[in-house]
Amino acid sequence: MLKTRNYEFWFIVGSQHLYGKEVLEAVKENTAKIIDELNKTGNLPYPIIFKLVATTADSIYQVMKEVNYNDNVAGVITWMHTFSPAKNWIKGTKLLQKPLLHLATQFLDHIPWQTIDMDYMNLHQSAHGDREYGYINARLKKNNKVVVGHWKDKNVKIQIAKWMDVAVAYNESFNIKVARFGDNMRNVAVTEGDKIEAQIQFGWTVDYYGIGDLVAEMKEVTLQEIEATFAMCKNDYEFIMGDNDPEYFEEQVKEQIRIEIALRKFLQKGGYTAFTTNFEDLWGMKQLPGMAVQRLNAEGYGFAGEGDWKTAALVRLLKIMAHNKKTGFMEDYTYHLVTGHEKILGAHMLEVDPTLASTKIRVEVHPLGIGSREAPARLVFDGSDGNAINVTISDFGDHFKLIMYEVEGKKPTEPAPKLPVARQIWTPKAGFYEGVRKWIENGGGHHTVFSFAVTAEQIEDFAKMIEADLVSIK
Repeated sequence: MLKTRNYEFWFIVGSQHLYGKEVLEAVKENTAKIIDELNKTGNLPYPIIFKLVATTADSIYQVMKEVNYNDNVAGVITWMHTFSPAKNWIKGTKLLQKPLLHLATQFLDHIPWQTIDMDYMNLHQSAHGDREYGYINARLKKNNKVVVGHWKDKNVKIQIAKWMDVAVAYNESFNIKVARFGDNMRNVAVTEGDKIEAQIQFGWTVDYYGIGDLVAEMKEVTLQEIEATFAMCKNDYEFIMGDNDPEYFEEQVKEQIRIEIALRKFLQKGGYTAFTTNFEDLWGMKQLPGMAVQRLNAEGYGFAGEGDWKTAALVRLLKIMAHNKKTGFMEDYTYHLVTGHEKILGAHMLEVDPTLASTKIRVEVHPLGIGSREAPARLVFDGSDGNAINVTISDFGDHFKLIMYEVEGKKPTEPAPKLPVARQIWTPKAGFYEGVRKWIENGGGHHTVFSFAVTAEQIEDFAKMIEADLVSIK
């Protein structure tokens, strides 16, 4: 997968001096045990670093400044071990520019009725401190995450881990750069958008390039590079010649490999992590990129067709959350409307993401009835079964809107010998008719990000962090 930073999360504990030095030492010891437990057994995607027991406004202010300026820190986890007067948190929390998780827990998971005394109470005031701290975050409109439960609980660890992935995606969102080869598909509305506003709100940089820039890079690809990648593809995929002459089949596959190598070099030189193509902009190219795009998708690059830069950036964003597992570009294609068996078939001309595959991936070469170019090679496979989400982003002029529903993903069971593309079936959990109707009413587009790895709660967390409108269809 494309690399991200070696991120970490800082853990700050709230307390105060009134309890005395002995209590503060116990707070520090308890905190160290919690962090050690989380790092060792939580299956967390990133490490937690203990920073300090915060007892003054100045110490909180100083550590929040460090958080903002340290690029390796993706966010802050706070715990109100004891009662921490929330006025101390105002200046530092207002300054914080990174995601914040409030862990509402306490050191012991039970009330020891036979031994409980005021010393115990002084060390177990999270129920008291959480309300004070929560009030000031709500007053400051921090849009922070609250996770409630004992720190040894498996579900608490899962929630922290999933939030970490969203927080990292939030940070990486401001590093996403999209290269557009050609413009948007002519006369299509939903793929348009305000690139300046997207950069302001989401951090996405979107740059245009003529397709000739890619063609120039393709001319620099060597035969040795093509042959090396071709050998890898023969090992990784099943080659289906069909009615093609073997020499012609190989030629078409190698043309896609030439495009792939050129695309990767171009993107790496410019620091791009997402890109778009457009079948209406193919000057100087023999084929529309198909297999080339899919193989780059599998590496973690975001992509969308027809110049749809918003979806390309969103694909990259969700791939970061998902660690590039079972997440990629999708398009609503056609309905199955048999009563009691309603479903949606998702596909695209060529470019469905192979991370969604559940079957052996095949390389096939077929004519493409669009773009007026040669028959391109593409990766053909069936999608997967399981719980998934489908997300899109639309520009409404004065704001962006994320639209999402949870779905039941299904692997196609019927062969489609005349449809040589990757396929994924799903049904909205809101119900087919309700889900489709609300999607359309809210202006959801036909280009989406489909993921078996990202949860609806994670999308809700991201929308909250970024202060974006979200319609969650249920």
